[in-house]
Amino acid sequence: MQIIRTDCLVIGAGLAGSAYALHAARAGLRVELLCLDAPLAANSDWAQGGIIYENSATPERLASDIITASDGTANPAAVEHLVREGPAALKALLLDELDVAFDRDAQGDLEFTREGGHSTRRIIHAKDTTGHAILGKVAARVERTPEITRRSGWVSIDLLTLSHNSRRPADRYAPLTCFGAYVLDVASGEVHAIIAKKTVLATGGLGQIFRHSTNQPGSVGHGIAMAYRVGARLIDLEYVQFHPTVFFKKNAPRFLITEAIRGEGAVLINARKQRFMEAAHPLGELAPRDIVSRAIHEELAASGEPCVYLDLSALAPEFIRDRFPAILARCAEYGVDITREPIPVVPAAHFSCGGVHTDLQGRTNVRHLNAIGETGCTGLHGANRLASTSLLECLTSAQFTALADAQEIAALGPTGFRLPEPSAWQAARRDADPTLIRQDLQLLRSTMWNYAGVVRSDKRLTRARRILLELREEIQSFYRDCRVTRELVELRNAVETALLVVRAASLNPISKGCHYVANGSEAEFTGRPANT
Repeated sequence: MQIIRTDCLVIGAGLAGSAYALHAARAGLRVELLCLDAPLAANSDWAQGGIIYENSATPERLASDIITASDGTANPAAVEHLVREGPAALKALLLDELDVAFDRDAQGDLEFTREGGHSTRRIIHAKDTTGHAILGKVAARVERTPEITRRSGWVSIDLLTLSHNSRRPADRYAPLTCFGAYVLDVASGEVHAIIAKKTVLATGGLGQIFRHSTNQPGSVGHGIAMAYRVGARLIDLEYVQFHPTVFFKKNAPRFLITEAIRGEGAVLINARKQRFMEAAHPLGELAPRDIVSRAIHEELAASGEPCVYLDLSALAPEFIRDRFPAILARCAEYGVDITREPIPVVPAAHFSCGGVHTDLQGRTNVRHLNAIGETGCTGLHGANRLASTSLLECLTSAQFTALADAQEIAALGPTGFRLPEPSAWQAARRDADPTLIRQDLQLLRSTMWNYAGVVRSDKRLTRARRILLELREEIQSFYRDCRVTRELVELRNAVETALLVVRAASLNPISKGCHYVANGSEAEFTGRPANT
């Protein structure tokens, strides 16, 4: 087993992880940056609509919109932090330094659009591939930064802690402390240990534990499962946001249809070509995402139809071609010309509002373990995320966590960290059956979709927990006996994350935001037992 030593280990190379790596490197720290696949294989890359750039004198309106979308449950301190610090973080990195190609008008000024839940146009964009435009620039800068070693195809297996993985017996009495991770080099099949003063979870979301998802393959809550296994506090995992409009067609992949299309005037219609959102909410198609998703769910349940439709007839074909070229091309691949016909859509798991609990500098309750981006949870989103806040959260959480880590590493000095030799990795020799892995993952996703999806109930959650507990026993038995692979790591973390989501949902009987309980209460939020 090779041992690699560094200052910062960053698990995940989406916008949050890559931005953290840049800030840490500029502070003089050595960074190991792990990504599952190629540098742009992250949920950040698929973000379409845009990123908030509230550069006005009235940030209170943005704060109000975030809290309203959260159903009154967002953490006021986290909201205030994003509203105050976010625009400067965006301007410094994306506009001044990297000159990301955001759309501009004829005078060269930034173009702004509006999405659901926003009271004004405050979202800047790069056509309908904003995430790709941003992450492409950030990843290119990472590649040119010598203090950062980016390792593609390296998968984190488990975190290293003093109490679990140190060879020194007395360390098991130490406070919860992380000092790196066991990681798998997928290409070679070798397991290595990366020892770090700071370990940062930036693994993105958990959408792929559901049958329908907008997330990249492998987004099964890796960071959440790993953090849970070492005793980190988790919070708000019941609040999984389902995006209302995801492309739906038989034998075609699911992919996001940005909310910005509705912001520009598209409307939802049923199979009878009737609008239904006007009766569901005063904002109609621009209501918060949880409300739109439930309205679609109810429409489909009542009609028996497989999908609803997004009608773009109010938008000029020339405007569609110019503003949404990527969606136009992607839908055309599957026989839908969006300049002439509506887009078939269904809700799909999109964003985890909860995660590993952190403060505003990314710190968890485990010493030297941080979580940022979608993996972490400061309470910014509460029960429901306002559109286009996630990329801005990535930037701010990355910057402030990296600066805090750099300051702490400098203050503690070279002798301020216990970085022991880790226990050797015990490798099994038998290969796992790939058919069993695929079938188990399909069962897990179907269970979560059917019983812990857009609408939940006590009976559905009880059934989900029973199925998942039995499935976890099966998975653990062959995980112990088989050679570790990426697919096996993914399955192990998926079932752990799924159970955590179901448990959090079961503990909360109050319908709020993304978490809707069919037989639950809609009373005021007054607190609940801890999620873990």
